[in-house]
Amino acid sequence: MPSADSTDQARLEREERTIARALKVFERRARYGRPKFNCPADVRTYLRLRLDGLVREEFWAVWLDNQIGVIADECLFAGTLNQTSVYPREVVKKALAHNAASVIFAHNHPSGSTEPSATDISLTRCLKSALALVDVGVLDHFIVGSAPQPTSLAERSLF
Repeated sequence: MPSADSTDQARLEREERTIARALKVFERRARYGRPKFNCPADVRTYLRLRLDGLVREEFWAVWLDNQIGVIADECLFAGTLNQTSVYPREVVKKALAHNAASVIFAHNHPSGSTEPSATDISLTRCLKSALALVDVGVLDHFIVGSAPQPTSLAERSLF
């Protein structure tokens, strides 16, 4: 009889393969026509696949065109177990390089909590102000953790 550890390991390996396949589908769609997020659930699913289970905090951007089509997604900053430094100047430079009309930010909390901190909220407000100067809208900022659904700062009217 297999041990609980080997069963858990096999399950984790299956999940990792499923996630890798889902990301490949999304990336293929991105290459052959910009995918669009039709609803917040699409965004949540995508970000959960990208950021759940990371062992260090990462800050991501999903750059969008004026039709809400995905131009690119990328990890802008990576930090430690419980923090990452985000530089608004660098975010603005990336937005201009992608010729983005808007952006969705996301970061993970390796602790598992999806509750936004005061720092998360003030950072989002700062980025929104900086990007507004170059006509790039911030649509949302999600926090991904161990909860089934990432938390949306926009839905909570926090920025």
